[in-house]
Amino acid sequence: MAALKYAGLDDTDSEDELPPGWEERTTKDGWVYYANHDEMKTQWEHPKTGKKRRCAGDLPYGWEQETDDKGQVFYVDHINKRTTYFDPRQAFTVEDVQHKPKRYDANTPALEILQGRDLSDRVVVITGANSGIGFETARSFALHGAHVVLACRNKTRANEAVGLIQKEWHKSRVEAMNLDLASLSSVKEFAEAFKAKNLALHILVCNAAVCTQPWKLTEDGLESTFQICHLGHFYLVQCLQDVLRRSAPARVVVVSSESHRFTDLVDTCGKVDLALLSPAKKDYWSMLAYNRAKLCNILFSNELHRRLSPNGVSCNAVHPGNMMYTSIHRSWWLMTLLFNLVRPFTKSMSRSHFRHINYPQTSAALSPLHIFEGSGDSACSQGRRKMRALQPNGSADGLSCSVWAFSRSCRPAARQALSLGPRC
Repeated sequence: MAALKYAGLDDTDSEDELPPGWEERTTKDGWVYYANHDEMKTQWEHPKTGKKRRCAGDLPYGWEQETDDKGQVFYVDHINKRTTYFDPRQAFTVEDVQHKPKRYDANTPALEILQGRDLSDRVVVITGANSGIGFETARSFALHGAHVVLACRNKTRANEAVGLIQKEWHKSRVEAMNLDLASLSSVKEFAEAFKAKNLALHILVCNAAVCTQPWKLTEDGLESTFQICHLGHFYLVQCLQDVLRRSAPARVVVVSSESHRFTDLVDTCGKVDLALLSPAKKDYWSMLAYNRAKLCNILFSNELHRRLSPNGVSCNAVHPGNMMYTSIHRSWWLMTLLFNLVRPFTKSMSRSHFRHINYPQTSAALSPLHIFEGSGDSACSQGRRKMRALQPNGSADGLSCSVWAFSRSCRPAARQALSLGPRC
């Protein structure tokens, strides 16, 4: 108020009343501007409130807008046969509110991101969706109308998760299907069963993962962390790529991790080494195996996007958040203890992962999903920097293509899968 008094703007009782020497006028298209006769200037903002205003609606019955010889707008009241420079609509002006796009951060719940979105025409498949990040993602999509398939190894727990979502909203379209990423034959069976439903596939979320578990081989003869976190998803996408193309615009989302930065994939000759990705028991360290699998996720996402984006299928890698409490650490007591100690300071499940994903308010048909922060989250951008650092020639695509070719050669079943574009 002191500033207003000093400027001579506090002589009026109403906040919207103009100070002495000011006049309110309007343009032809109804925008209000203010003329200061003392200083011979005009401005759009109200001299006291700083707000912009415009006239709403049409002129009253019997009124007409004209322009005088000086180009100034005046108004003719044909009923009362009078003219005035005052727009009769100015008594009902409305504030010009600038609606800025809402910004989201690490504290934004997933349901708030999707608020107001109608996903009833979308089909979503989420791996590892019976608990943790996957469950919260499935719940968020289902509560906004999407048809969600929970692709899980444990069918009993998956059915329980389906029940929880349907209990929250009885009209939700959620179902569970069996998928064991530690078995490539199970991956193939899941893909065939899904295709038999004759559904589209707009969003495929590669979420399932294991961490800090003891060394063991899968039935396909590969180290389990590598196969579950990366190779199983790689094969799954190849088996479903024809459905994704038919459903375009579609998207594949690969859940990676910031921990990918603490490892590499190449040997001293600069080639992708199976001994690093699927090591023998004597060379195995659970966290290092997890880190390498997460780096594979980003390289896979990068190459998949390059190959399928011309067909309307995009791919992004996301980082769900640091030190977030989930059950992924259940295989190692030390990691479980650490997560329990920091749990009071970590994010809840509802504030993880799909804070990065949102349907735009404009045409969902043209762009079904939008990933905040450009084409991917921090894990994706960090991954690109990591790829440049690993490649002597600075080619990120080179390492991505090498991991792609290597993944296809890991198992005969993978080699027999349909190819996604030309080989490197």
